[in-house]
Amino acid sequence: MSAQRQDPELTPEILLRAYSIGLFPMAESADDPELFWVQPDLRGIIPLDGFHVSHSLAKMMRKSPFEIRINTAFRDVMLKCGEPAEDRPTTWINETILDLYGQLHEMDHAHSVEAFEDGELVGGLYGVSLGAAFFGESMFSRRTNASKICLVHLVERLRERRFRLLDTQFTTEHLKTFGAIDVPKAQYEILLADAVSRPDIPFGNN
Repeated sequence: MSAQRQDPELTPEILLRAYSIGLFPMAESADDPELFWVQPDLRGIIPLDGFHVSHSLAKMMRKSPFEIRINTAFRDVMLKCGEPAEDRPTTWINETILDLYGQLHEMDHAHSVEAFEDGELVGGLYGVSLGAAFFGESMFSRRTNASKICLVHLVERLRERRFRLLDTQFTTEHLKTFGAIDVPKAQYEILLADAVSRPDIPFGNN
């Protein structure tokens, strides 16, 4: 995996350009104002035609345990993704990232899928859209399966709108249960070039 420090004058436009060539930014910690570019040698993706939902999750979804909303609480989703959790004591989401992705959201290039329970935000995810690609950034869950259900709704939306690439940056055991795979950098670059060469697909709201 390659990484390098970013220019201090990073703008949303430069950030989109970086995504288009396979780079994404991270911070060492929430308290570190600097970012660095990351380009994994193995890239995590979820093939949209190979997405898998377990029987137990499908059964739970039929009960509609959460109200799912789109792009109604983008910054709140980012903030909750940045909170320490049992499996994630530290975060790479700093103020610079919050500001930049907030600007991307205003430009209709960053989106959130949110799970609410009795009016409380209990799960969600956010990411960046460019051309026919969606780059998943982070997710959080404060109720069982809340983030998983948001992921299912995300994939349904991407399929409906004919997106071609769902980038997860890295794979985890959690994501592998949905069909996530690792692809070599060269293969990923081919998939990426095809997806970002296409006109921007509107992600839409509720």
